[in-house]
Amino acid sequence: MQEKLEKLKVKLQESLDSEEIIVDDITYEKKGKYNFLTITLDKIGGIDLEMIVEATKIVDKIVDDANITDDSFIMDVVSKERG
Repeated sequence: MQEKLEKLKVKLQESLDSEEIIVDDITYEKKGKYNFLTITLDKIGGIDLEMIVEATKIVDKIVDDANITDDSFIMDVVSKERG
């Protein structure tokens, strides 16, 4: 699975470069009875909700095409926390 996630990260980064969005991390984990694919995005100067929504549209298509697993999962696209 890790190899699939690394390939997915490269594809996502290529598609989001034009928006200057950084794919910070991708995880796939089981929590309870659900599988979660979490994609963490960042951008210099921060990333707002509107940009997350637009990026999610791009991410969704790429994740569908990547077909990383036959199992169903919940995809979360989030911004990197600032502190």
